[in-house]
Amino acid sequence: MQIIPWLTFNGDCREAMNFYRECLGGELFFQTVSNSPMADEMPEQMKNVILHATLTKGKFVVMASDIVEETGLLKGNSVSLLLNCSSEQEIRTCYEKLSKGGTQTQPVELNFYGAFYGNLTDKFGNNWLLHYQL
Repeated sequence: MQIIPWLTFNGDCREAMNFYRECLGGELFFQTVSNSPMADEMPEQMKNVILHATLTKGKFVVMASDIVEETGLLKGNSVSLLLNCSSEQEIRTCYEKLSKGGTQTQPVELNFYGAFYGNLTDKFGNNWLLHYQL
């Protein structure tokens, strides 16, 4: 089993996923409403909306969409994305890139249990926890 985060955006999924690819690398796939079986059922203004996006790099996977339920998009702090890095350089580089335009909540530093850790909220309102265990 594997948990894969699914992020919901309100019209800026393409921008966000391209940003994450620039920060983290990987292969990016987009499917718009117009390229799906539901295209004929959707209004014209929805044709270029991202129905499904996937960013993959090895075992790292993030999925996303611009399709928002009728209740609207509700951002909260109950879920964060934990990025488990493989080196001190990687955690510092990813932290700097992901925090551009966002909020650096806790800078990367060596903590009491012997790991580098930092957290931030990116410019799309998503919370990231970055971790590298020595």
